[in-house]
Amino acid sequence: MKLFKNLVDAVQDCLKQIMFEKKYSDKVLERVFKSNPQWGARDRKFIAEAVYDITRHFRYLSVIAGSERSLNMIFAAYLVEKGIALPDWPDFKSINTQLFTDAKKRITSAAILQSYPDELWNYCEKELGAEKWKKEATALNSEAKVVLRANTLKISKPNLASKLKDAGIETENTSMAQDALQLCIRKNVFSSELFKEGFFEVQDAGSQLIAEFLNVEPGQKVIDACAGAGGKSLHLAALMKNKGKIIAMDVEEWKLENLKKRAKRASAFNIETRLIENNKSIKQLENSADRLLLDVPCSGTGVIKRNPDTKWKTTPEIIEKTKELQYKILSEYSTMLKSGGFLVYSTCSILPGENEMQVKKFLETNSGVFSLIKDKTIYPSEGYDGFYMALLKKN
Repeated sequence: MKLFKNLVDAVQDCLKQIMFEKKYSDKVLERVFKSNPQWGARDRKFIAEAVYDITRHFRYLSVIAGSERSLNMIFAAYLVEKGIALPDWPDFKSINTQLFTDAKKRITSAAILQSYPDELWNYCEKELGAEKWKKEATALNSEAKVVLRANTLKISKPNLASKLKDAGIETENTSMAQDALQLCIRKNVFSSELFKEGFFEVQDAGSQLIAEFLNVEPGQKVIDACAGAGGKSLHLAALMKNKGKIIAMDVEEWKLENLKKRAKRASAFNIETRLIENNKSIKQLENSADRLLLDVPCSGTGVIKRNPDTKWKTTPEIIEKTKELQYKILSEYSTMLKSGGFLVYSTCSILPGENEMQVKKFLETNSGVFSLIKDKTIYPSEGYDGFYMALLKKN
């Protein structure tokens, strides 16, 4: 494999921003690609894969390299792990790769082997149990699949698969979600005309189950109270066949602006966006929704495959604070649901403290008012991202 210095430099620059300046990997890559339009698909693929791989295994590679700060040494360790010869460049000439081999033999810690900070490893192990966490931690180190959701407001799943094939994008069905198609070979589908025309969204199969779990019907009033950029709002609009009303709410206005653009592209016309400015925003909608989706902020432990930098940004203290916010949202926002209505509480976490335990606490506090119909955890070891969802009924 031939390496080009400008691309290796770009990888190291991205890693510096992600690992040392705590920036988000997807945003860092987006900026670097925008600044270098001359790079072709192969160059971008090399940079993205190397950045994500090294971020994913950063601790392990830095232990082998004997340095947490020398990105040159860490990149060299990465190449050796991949079976790629070090280039004959001055930066790499003095590196003795035998030291990497010797260092590997001395590693006994599971947290180092799987490349997690000790604090996060121990916290997750306590939550899930040693064996279960080890299994999921290993699964979270694999590359995330690219899954599409057919926008049934515009096209059926079989017709989308056919059109994608004609465009040179091979897909296969997955039984995880009804409108999901999985890419056979990873590709940048955002540049596809089919995407630009709103025929599909990129959305993990596990994530697609959340809107399905809410069991919406055309004509209902549905509130998506933590809508973000609106992936689930768009899915709900398709499930409701554009009939009824979806109120997509969030505390961040820029996310709702992004949702408006996505809704237009998808021809999802029954979505109204509302900024949550204060408690009044919630109070105005008291006892009004037939269905309520609370896809709350979480640790993101279920989506580390997709966002490996989560490992290095999430601490037990952050998770504990997030749990307080989750319970506040569940307690306060649930008042928007009318009697006889259903709500889904969901996270992209696999930790019981953010999931089952939050629902259990809420039900104990609201005994006789809410009841649990069913819940489900999707684990990363099942092949997709990790999610939790609970369907509750207001009596």
